[in-house]
Amino acid sequence: MDDAVLVADADGVRTITWNDPDRLNGLTGVMLDIASDAVEQAPDGTRVIVFTGAGRGFSTGARLDGPISGTEPMDRANRLIRAIVASPVPVVAAVNGPAAGFGCSVALAADLTIAKESAYFLLPFTSIGLMPDGGATAVVAASIGRARASAMALLGERLPATDAAAAGLVHRAVPDDDFAAEVDRLVGRLAHGAGVAYRSTKQAIAAATLPHLDDALDRERDLQVRLFDTADFAEGTTAFLQKRPPVFEGR
Repeated sequence: MDDAVLVADADGVRTITWNDPDRLNGLTGVMLDIASDAVEQAPDGTRVIVFTGAGRGFSTGARLDGPISGTEPMDRANRLIRAIVASPVPVVAAVNGPAAGFGCSVALAADLTIAKESAYFLLPFTSIGLMPDGGATAVVAASIGRARASAMALLGERLPATDAAAAGLVHRAVPDDDFAAEVDRLVGRLAHGAGVAYRSTKQAIAAATLPHLDDALDRERDLQVRLFDTADFAEGTTAFLQKRPPVFEGR
């Protein structure tokens, strides 16, 4: 799809919308490249960047209906996370529905994440024989601690948006009917705020809370690429596409 990612600019706000609602905004490498370009090449005068999804989902992560191997998928994914964290302007994730897999990683890499109460966050990687990536091993632990991060990553259970907000994983969960208005209010406040101060504040918080993010991304890359070649991953993706429970052999 040529329009699988929509990029719009208005009043200092650059909005990046995953736009494949029929697939719950499952992500391809091309979509990641477009989004990375949109963050890295935001025009002068951009005050805020917003990520959201079309339809009823934010993003269910990487699409599994094609081959995944080698370093290229991880390099494309890591580029986007690095771009979001390094962006000189605040990045907001407006999570309008499920945020799973790498989609969850993108949502949590944002500076402020606001979600519908009906949304949820999910790191389902182990259910297909993989590990969390997109910096999730660092970002989730930095936000909610090692114990809860381990449970979320290892067990792969849905975390409702209200629980995510209560745990401090995201900024706010708001009633679905109020979501659009609350996103506009938050983004408007940032767009009219002290941009120079925001830039310094964002840089300082990232340095204090995610000093090892680059190391985490590199580590995830190396480990995930090995998992791409395992029998468990082959079984996990086959089972997912066949909509059946996987039978893992630990190899």
